[in-house]
Amino acid sequence: MTHSFVLHIPDAELEPEPLAPEQIVSGTPEVTGKVVWESEDGRQVRGIWQITPGVVTDTEADELFVVVSGSATIEVEGGATLTVRPGDMAVLREGDRTTWTVHETLRKAYAINL
Repeated sequence: MTHSFVLHIPDAELEPEPLAPEQIVSGTPEVTGKVVWESEDGRQVRGIWQITPGVVTDTEADELFVVVSGSATIEVEGGATLTVRPGDMAVLREGDRTTWTVHETLRKAYAINL
């Protein structure tokens, strides 16, 4: 999108974004998402992401996100354990290795810098 816009996050339609099998620690979590804006050089991405309950691992990008619904505990290897709920803003650093324990389906709006 090249213009200003508004999007109601709770009702936004999302597309499947399958997890790599090696990321799944337990459960059968499913991920969906939608990129709503990307810079011309692809180094800035804004979007919506959702994951159903389960436990997964990830290596993070430089990201700021706000939780819209659901809850999770995010363990950062060698760092803090973050508990996120609706209304919480969180920051993850590029290269953070994380384990996400998703308690209830979590939906977030994010801004990533690559």
